[in-house]
Amino acid sequence: MSVLVLTACATDAKPNPTPTPTRTADGIVPAPLQSRRSSWGADSFSRGSVSYLAVGSTVDHREALREPLIDRVFFAGEASATENAGTVAGAIASGNRAAIDLHEVADSSDRIAVIGAGAAGAEAARILTLRGYDVVVIEARDRIGGRIETVSSDDWPFPIELGAWRQYAGADAEVLAALADIDVEVAPLAEATAVYRSPSGESETDTIAPAAVASALEWAAAQASDLPLAAALEDSGAAGTAQSADSGEVGGEELLQQHLALLSTVYGADAGELSSWFTPDVDEAPTVVTGGFTALLDDSLEDVETFLSTTVLGIAYSDEGVSLRLGTGESLSVQRAVVTVPLGVLKDNGIEFDPLLPFPHRTAIAALGMGTIDTVWLRFEEPFWSTDAVLWNLVGTDDDVTVWYNLEPITGEPILVGLVGGEAALRTEELDDQEFIDSLLLTLVPFAS
Repeated sequence: MSVLVLTACATDAKPNPTPTPTRTADGIVPAPLQSRRSSWGADSFSRGSVSYLAVGSTVDHREALREPLIDRVFFAGEASATENAGTVAGAIASGNRAAIDLHEVADSSDRIAVIGAGAAGAEAARILTLRGYDVVVIEARDRIGGRIETVSSDDWPFPIELGAWRQYAGADAEVLAALADIDVEVAPLAEATAVYRSPSGESETDTIAPAAVASALEWAAAQASDLPLAAALEDSGAAGTAQSADSGEVGGEELLQQHLALLSTVYGADAGELSSWFTPDVDEAPTVVTGGFTALLDDSLEDVETFLSTTVLGIAYSDEGVSLRLGTGESLSVQRAVVTVPLGVLKDNGIEFDPLLPFPHRTAIAALGMGTIDTVWLRFEEPFWSTDAVLWNLVGTDDDVTVWYNLEPITGEPILVGLVGGEAALRTEELDDQEFIDSLLLTLVPFAS
């Protein structure tokens, strides 16, 4: 047996380690002309972007959340939708359902308060107004839309969206049809090309990660208890299979991690939090809204009395009616109310209920997850990239924003839209605007011509 012994050389000089190369965007990626970003996790009126089924939660929790309180207080919002939850379509359907449920027990003379002017609140208010009720909408923000936020500015060639933006032909077919009815422009990405770029290479396809997720979900469905998606990938062996594969010059492990990052921009949560029983993979190319999403809500609230910049701090309810305690120090008495505030506000105890919410409601609020998805728009003077791929995936790096949409091929404008979800979104929210932009320019270096 031989033994190799390494000893330090005797020397008076101190070692001078070679520094690790630092990426720089100087001279490679220009500063954008304009930028806008969202920060939904830090937004006190939402506390996140979208609800999701966390491990241990089920659709039953969504059903429990929609139960009325003694036929006085009704609940709507995407978190209470049992179909298409987490979507604009689900929110609109929930508002419609709550309005119909209220109508079945209300008197024609009842005054109704709708709390929240997002997609669910706008739909509930529209239906109740059509039914002849005296409706007032109370919105904490200084605008309508909720988690739909359209920004129109001379700095941008078309209205940009900081909230809900991607719509899917399956789940969101009715929303897309409604947008078409009011001539709001959209851009289908079904035929758009994708690129997966890493420091070591590039690929235009990824069949490895979707196959791994499908295998893990199938395995998880046969288990005795729900597991996080990340655990299902490991325990089923699907992650190992992906790690041993590759697509061209891009490794399977890198592709799998990027696919999970893409999922986090849909559900707002990481694979360690998502239920492996109730989290379907996303395999459909979206349609993006480029003509002003808020126009859909403008149409619904056109004839409805709406109070902006008015928060509801407390809701007291009894057989006699509902009293709303407002942030202005005033109170408002109505016969019935529809509550459409985001799940994140309920989880944060943003509204005090008197009496306390029933146990099934509190259980549902605690069990359901609230995820965060943030969007950043960058407009450049001219493209610094040569690829005509619309969907960019950055793989094999530690960057937080690794999902990008290149809008130049579909709009003719040199605009990039980045999306980030889950813990990565919360990390980026801790950066100020300049720090965030600087980090994004470094992220985009691999795509520079």
